[in-house]
Amino acid sequence: MITIHPANKPVRQSPTPAPGAQNSPAKVIAVVNQKGGVGKTTTAINLAAALALEGLPTLLIDCDPQANTTGGLGFSRDEARLSIYDLLMGHATADHVIVPTEVPNLSLIPGSKNLIGANIELVSQDRREYRLRDALVPIRNNYPFILLDCPPALDLLTLNSLVAADGLLVPMQAEYFALEGISELMSTLDRVAQVFNSSLALEGVLLTMYDDRTNLSQQVTENLRGFFGEKLLKTNIPRNIRLAEAPSHGKPVALYDPRSRGAEAYRDLALEILIRNKVESPAEKKRLADAAKQPEAVQPEKKKVRFWPYSK
Repeated sequence: MITIHPANKPVRQSPTPAPGAQNSPAKVIAVVNQKGGVGKTTTAINLAAALALEGLPTLLIDCDPQANTTGGLGFSRDEARLSIYDLLMGHATADHVIVPTEVPNLSLIPGSKNLIGANIELVSQDRREYRLRDALVPIRNNYPFILLDCPPALDLLTLNSLVAADGLLVPMQAEYFALEGISELMSTLDRVAQVFNSSLALEGVLLTMYDDRTNLSQQVTENLRGFFGEKLLKTNIPRNIRLAEAPSHGKPVALYDPRSRGAEAYRDLALEILIRNKVESPAEKKRLADAAKQPEAVQPEKKKVRFWPYSK
């Protein structure tokens, strides 16, 4: 039997969004898990793209020194380009480091390998844990959603992301080792909330690379549902070759293959996030309006079945 050992304190609940949340400052969501290889970058790229394609201006920030999010959106490695490093070190403002992407409504603050040294350079800086939070203040009103792709480590870069965030989105695989790290992750959330960011809450837990045909996946899902309740997102991200191929083409899966299972899953995830935050999707509103305008399908007339002896 697989069990989750809960932390001493209950899971923090997200505050209820106010009506008209789409007109308020951005909801900042950090995509985080201290375990690597669970689909953080894939989720950050494709969820951000899905939100943008729903008609909502979205900002994606690559906080990982590997800069895979930046490459996954088609940007080559260019250390001369302004990046999140320049923002954290105070060399540039957010307006100067934001770049548009191929996806309508989606903007990016690129990552950089210079972030490797930022952990050391930030130690001597004032308000070192609040650098990202302070830098985002001037632009928060411009985006309904800001997503942060965090590195798989609890360092100053991740701490800056947690302090800047309103909620944590935790991608994880339905496997035993993933369950072992949940208590540690929840403990980290609680410590950061107590010391640095009292509004930090769990946005949701997302199962990735999911295969519902296995008993293990189903058992892990039931354990997580018992532990997290409604915080376990209804949407699961399946194993899908298109999701793995899309980054090599510098595109989110919604542009690479919009009809794939992966694209549909991230579209469903975006809609679930919007519903949870009481934010209306302009694209969904248009889809419903278009569907209402369509005439009802005319049912074909059924042929009468005749039996012998035939009657006139």
